[in-house]
Amino acid sequence: MTRYTISVFTENFIGILNRITIIFTRRGINIDGLTASESREDGIYRITIVVTTSEEQVIQLTKQLEKIIDVIKAFYYVDDQVVHQEIALYKIPIQSLNPGLEKVIRQFNAHIIAAEQEFVVIELSGHKEDTQALLEILKEFNILEFARSGRVAVAKPMETLEKYLK
Repeated sequence: MTRYTISVFTENFIGILNRITIIFTRRGINIDGLTASESREDGIYRITIVVTTSEEQVIQLTKQLEKIIDVIKAFYYVDDQVVHQEIALYKIPIQSLNPGLEKVIRQFNAHIIAAEQEFVVIELSGHKEDTQALLEILKEFNILEFARSGRVAVAKPMETLEKYLK
């Protein structure tokens, strides 16, 4: 099993995300991460989906996705074919802020992005393994809350969407 990043370019119509995710459900494939955003083309949206599956399955998935009327094109990539990041936020009680925590924050190149009377919020962007490693360490500091985004990725191959828009 290999981890794949699937980029789906679509028009933004109500229910498109549901129609996309139902394809994964029908095939019994778990979605590890999902992010939706605008693309650089007006009116075109990009849905980034991370799955762990076989190459045969991911090929079938992208073919199935492209059969959806509002989908323009779907691409799939292995991890070394994309530049990717995730963002994680960690909410820590203010009492836990001490030299030991500050050292951990520096070691991970994380940042305090909010400081309130009762808590601080730390932000780290990186690969899932990095954000997970920091989470495990911060559990010792009585972490109150944790949130991680889905993968944001751009492909290394120089294939562009424009040729599919014509």
